[in-house]
Amino acid sequence: MTFTELYQVLERNKFYVFSIEDIRSFNPGENSNLRRLILRWKNKGWINTLKRGLYELTYPRDFNVPDMYIANKLYAPSYVSLETALSYFSIIPEVSMAVASITTKPTRRFKNKHGLFTYRTIKPEAFTGYYVEKHGSFDILIAEPEKALMDYWYFKMYRNNQFNPTAERIDTERISKLNRHKLRKYAALYNIDLKKLYANL
Repeated sequence: MTFTELYQVLERNKFYVFSIEDIRSFNPGENSNLRRLILRWKNKGWINTLKRGLYELTYPRDFNVPDMYIANKLYAPSYVSLETALSYFSIIPEVSMAVASITTKPTRRFKNKHGLFTYRTIKPEAFTGYYVEKHGSFDILIAEPEKALMDYWYFKMYRNNQFNPTAERIDTERISKLNRHKLRKYAALYNIDLKKLYANL
């Protein structure tokens, strides 16, 4: 397989982030030589390692892969939530240095040229409340604002059993506009006292 052949199949299928298994699924006849080819392409700067076994195309153009899409691909199943989602929805002002996600798998951290990616673990029955959002040609799994807030509050309470919206710089006006039915539904997943949350706002 040449790099041109690899690029053509990945471009055709919009696989700008890919694994060795992805390549083999497109080319079932490929053999163990594939790892050597990947190392060569990496050394030439045509692909970049995101983590062991996961790569992104970096040549012949910039594919502008969103960090939130990379977060989905680095560790699955997962969806973007917590500070990243709350900042995205302008519920908190500052953008977190890391892309924060929720998963049902063990807690993990990954660092690559795009930055830091963190994953917090929740019980499988609480792994809901996210949707697919289009960013150009990329489908990103991100929490609904109501679920992002409940994920955030759960981990804040889990850590220190307190939540100070002033210190967290929560935009209470935006929270007041969130869907109350969804808030109650997602709060129940964590046994969160929603009245207590609103009392603090």
